[in-house]
Amino acid sequence: MYASSQESGEGDASHLTDGDPNTIWHTMYSVTVAKYPHWVDLDAGEVKEIKALTSGLINQTYLVKSVSPEEPDYVLQRINHLIFTNIEMLQHNIEVVTRHIRQKLEARHEEDIERKVLHFLPSTNGKTYFYDGEGYWRISIFIPRSQTLETVTPESSYLAGLKFGEFQAMLADVPEQLGEIIPDFHNMEFRLKQLREAVSANMSGRLAEVQDIVDAIEKDADTMCSAERFYREGKLPKRICHCDTKVSNMLFDENGKVLCVIDLDTVMPSFIFSDFGDFLRSAANTGKEDEADLNKVKFNMEIFKAFTKGYIESARTFLTPLEIEMLPYAATLFPYMQAVRFLADYINGDTYYQTRYKDHNLVRTKAQYKLYLEAKSATPDMKAYINSLL
Repeated sequence: MYASSQESGEGDASHLTDGDPNTIWHTMYSVTVAKYPHWVDLDAGEVKEIKALTSGLINQTYLVKSVSPEEPDYVLQRINHLIFTNIEMLQHNIEVVTRHIRQKLEARHEEDIERKVLHFLPSTNGKTYFYDGEGYWRISIFIPRSQTLETVTPESSYLAGLKFGEFQAMLADVPEQLGEIIPDFHNMEFRLKQLREAVSANMSGRLAEVQDIVDAIEKDADTMCSAERFYREGKLPKRICHCDTKVSNMLFDENGKVLCVIDLDTVMPSFIFSDFGDFLRSAANTGKEDEADLNKVKFNMEIFKAFTKGYIESARTFLTPLEIEMLPYAATLFPYMQAVRFLADYINGDTYYQTRYKDHNLVRTKAQYKLYLEAKSATPDMKAYINSLL
């Protein structure tokens, strides 16, 4: 590393990459005042190989392997700015979250911190992203001896609940305001508004064949918008949530122990139901998201119990009684919301989601609505299990 100017000791340029938020790079002031602009040349070492990583559907991701074993490897990503339109807000959210988690880990005197929180590197402009004239790029340090898992089991669901609950708990006292990177992402009132607009326009002429599903959805609309109503009444808070909870968004070490939560692009203020309910929508579904045979779609209480046990163990310290009481609501909310989104797209003529055949969005709608009904019928059992944990 070479800096155009640095104050030896307290302001060494090496502080930029030491992972310590309490150290700084400062230009020389004790002897002479260096002229602007100031810059740092960071030599990441000779690159041995760059290869695409197949995981992740949104961003283009590459593993950059260094020749020297003394140098770390890196994860290079081209950010999808068509989905994440405010890159400054996106990276600010991630910087706030990773810095706060690092401070919490340091306060707990955790070992191996570099493997327990993501570390994004600043570019020549001082920001953790770089615009090359066509796209936005960022680079983070690759966490060695780590792996992701895809299989959902009671064991992995328990670990997911424990880790995502801990993630929320660590961020419960973030002093800075985070931006809503995807506005109204999990806003049920907004999603119903979109459905009603689709019904009113009936652009594809498909409304008549799905009117019974529309009517069934509208019957429960008021109940499913409870979170937004309680928020306006000051009864329900918004917290910093991951908003894309799944087993594959955690890194595990070589012994199967969870290291950290990854894929932080959707971290933003939301109801805790975003992390609780969205995980169960996929993990507790015994069928596929687009399962045509509705007899295969059930709500897996074993997965619910495992995830909930882990989540309450780690999140109970900050959850309000109302948030805990509404956890079964969260398990019903997300299949209901996804049914609404698929149905609106079907009525609009399949303009948003990619489809593989003519009625794909309708099949998805029916599968998600069936999951909603299954979760709804399991609500008494969910409540009884949660009460047994308190």
